[in-house]
Amino acid sequence: MRKSHPVRRVVLATAATVSGVVLLLSLKPASDPAAASAAGAAPQATAAGQESPQGGARGAAPAGSGTVTGDAVRTQYGAVQVRLTVSGGKITKAEAVQAPKGGLSDQKTQLAVPRLNQEAVAAGTADIDAVSGATYTSEGYKKSLQSALDKIGPASSGTAGTAGPAQARTVTGKAAQTPYGPVQVRITVADGKITKAEAVQAPKGGLSDQKTQLAVPRLNQEAVAAGTADIDAVSGATYTSTGYRQSLQSALDQAGG
Repeated sequence: MRKSHPVRRVVLATAATVSGVVLLLSLKPASDPAAASAAGAAPQATAAGQESPQGGARGAAPAGSGTVTGDAVRTQYGAVQVRLTVSGGKITKAEAVQAPKGGLSDQKTQLAVPRLNQEAVAAGTADIDAVSGATYTSEGYKKSLQSALDKIGPASSGTAGTAGPAQARTVTGKAAQTPYGPVQVRITVADGKITKAEAVQAPKGGLSDQKTQLAVPRLNQEAVAAGTADIDAVSGATYTSTGYRQSLQSALDQAGG
């Protein structure tokens, strides 16, 4: 039997070791978890950096736009609450999300609310006329409408961006007590002048209804014409006239007039 030469064994062992090292070096880049992780980190970071500004752009809304709901106002026949849709600082839609219901209230609500919605959009303010036969609903609507407008801010007054005189202000005087019931006056003032006057409370019931219907329209007209509380009493409605003038003066004091 031939014995292996010692030199030959050394050469074979060295060759085997070198081959093993070369094989390990060739496999290491493909199987190194750290290298694979580092290779994928850059594209992921780039994608995350692009996603944030896009999300911010989608969430932005134009200034002076959106939907706002006014406070619920209690009336003798139920609550009234108004919701507004505003675009570009102007009212584009008005709706009553709450209104009196049940019995005769249903008929009055169906009559009054659509008209009040239309007037709110047209006027762009809470200075709208009450619907005859639905006084309580109208007053509650106007109060909730004003609450919604206050939440929106002056930019959504309906006259934003137009040149001309200062915007009108609406002021309500204190209720003046009379032997036949309270009288309370609300006025609209523009450029220091009364442009509209109305009695939001007046004596009612029995003969008082007739006197109120006779006196209040005349008192409203005189208040606008005079621009002060120095107006004549209506014959036959002395108490109502006196209360009207007291509440009118209170409103003028608040308006600074």
